[in-house]
Amino acid sequence: MKLAVESTLAFSRELVFKTYRDRLVELVPFLPNIRSIERTSRQDEPPVSRIVNVWRGGGDIPSVARAFLSERMLSWTDYAVWDETRWTCQWRMEAHSFKEAVKAEGINRFQEKGTGCTLVIDGELGIDGRKLPIPRFLAGTAAPAIEKFLMSMIRPNLTEVAKGVARFLEAEEKAAR
Repeated sequence: MKLAVESTLAFSRELVFKTYRDRLVELVPFLPNIRSIERTSRQDEPPVSRIVNVWRGGGDIPSVARAFLSERMLSWTDYAVWDETRWTCQWRMEAHSFKEAVKAEGINRFQEKGTGCTLVIDGELGIDGRKLPIPRFLAGTAAPAIEKFLMSMIRPNLTEVAKGVARFLEAEEKAAR
């Protein structure tokens, strides 16, 4: 299933790109659906940086719902290759639950727009129903339903991360005055 999200921020492309790449962990207070982000590795070979982050979701999920969702279901590892000359981030996500069944990957493009920046996220999310712990006869119908459900959560979350970056940068601007 196609994943496409576009967000425009009123900050320079360079600042937005470097904030996403270098300061993601600091953004957690500005991301309502994220409980934590942990950087587990970073390799810099300018202009390329390879970064691995572990995300833990569930920030604004009601505690009643959280009782039914395990920590593994709300966490994933993000493998990203940031290219500062192309202003891109190529990524793939590995779910901590059902990792054999879920595949997500794509590319983020940071484009100049006037004095601001447009972030274009273009990716794919796939669910292999045969690899889910469900009866085989349900695999064909369950996978599309799960993809649709995940997309209904992922798209707004990606937009929310862009808004979080904007709120973070606005707070920094305000503190610097």
